[in-house]
Amino acid sequence: MTEPSRRVKYMDLPRQFADGEVVRRVAEEFSRCRFVLGPQVAEFESRFARLCGAAHAVGLNSGTDALFLALKALAAGAGDEVITVPNSFVATAGAIVMAGATPVFVDVNAEYLMDPAGLEDAITPRTRAIIPVHLTGNPADMDAVGAVASRHRLAVIEDAAQAVGASIGSRRVGSIGEAGAFSLFPLKNLGVAGDGGMLTTNSAAVADRVRLLRHHGLRNRDEVEVFGYNSRLDTLQAIVGDAVLAGVEQVAETRIRHAQLYDRALAPLAPHVIVPPRRAGVRQVFHTYVVQVEARDRLMPFLESRGVETKIHYPIPIHLQKAAESLGYKRGSFPVCEAQTGRILSLPVHEYLTDDDLEYVVAQLMEFYRR
Repeated sequence: MTEPSRRVKYMDLPRQFADGEVVRRVAEEFSRCRFVLGPQVAEFESRFARLCGAAHAVGLNSGTDALFLALKALAAGAGDEVITVPNSFVATAGAIVMAGATPVFVDVNAEYLMDPAGLEDAITPRTRAIIPVHLTGNPADMDAVGAVASRHRLAVIEDAAQAVGASIGSRRVGSIGEAGAFSLFPLKNLGVAGDGGMLTTNSAAVADRVRLLRHHGLRNRDEVEVFGYNSRLDTLQAIVGDAVLAGVEQVAETRIRHAQLYDRALAPLAPHVIVPPRRAGVRQVFHTYVVQVEARDRLMPFLESRGVETKIHYPIPIHLQKAAESLGYKRGSFPVCEAQTGRILSLPVHEYLTDDDLEYVVAQLMEFYRR
């Protein structure tokens, strides 16, 4: 097989740490060994809260636990229902189940986001909270979701795992609902060197409760106020996160520029390639750049043969996974989501791509559909 003339990686994680500065900062801590809740954790939390425009941020061991502990802090549990979407990563529904509640799904719209029009029909007397997902780094319609939640006195927890730095007008995600849950997984726009998460909130009570729960319920070294969990963000990951945070706005701006280039260049390929609508007044930070394509099963190997790596986020919706069988959903329950999962494709959009890389990706797509 002939080698492609160019290789366009889906991600390029080693570039993030190429200058050695992060490694140097981490190595310094080994002379102090403050590995658990060292001072760097609080420093990172403070800077992360400012980034999100939130009053508080609490470092945790994953974005999944950020959702789980938000639910626990808001007293969602056994017998409760929590509404979310079926096209998210499984952790969204998994956190609801971990908390003892039952996930209830609503369909999505053309932007792959929660369709607020489906919320009223999904609410029952058992509904406790709504978790809109800012999928791909695109904020859900928080005004519409919030209006429904307010009418029914429901909590709103933002699943902002993919959306650090995204905003609606002047409001950053993570500062709009009762709590926001962020993932610091290495592939995210703000990723650490392993697992990590962050919960944001404007409620001092929620922040205090989550700080207790993440640390075994210890109020101090000797006194346990509640039975809690072990879900701390460790010091080394906080050091990495704090270093990466310094460049996260530039990362977002670069990804936005790349997405705009794709949007313009791919428009002539409709209907073979469909770019989702873009809302005015919304800052989408493009953790992923997801389009809908025809003949995906042939397109992906073609692009791979041309050196272009692509992904699918996500090929099987949560309600059709074996783990969700007991929820009672079936194929056809969420037609928009299901139609999208057969067509969605994530193109490389990361901050280390060049314009030549992006133009090469577009050229391969054009060649495929003009054959």
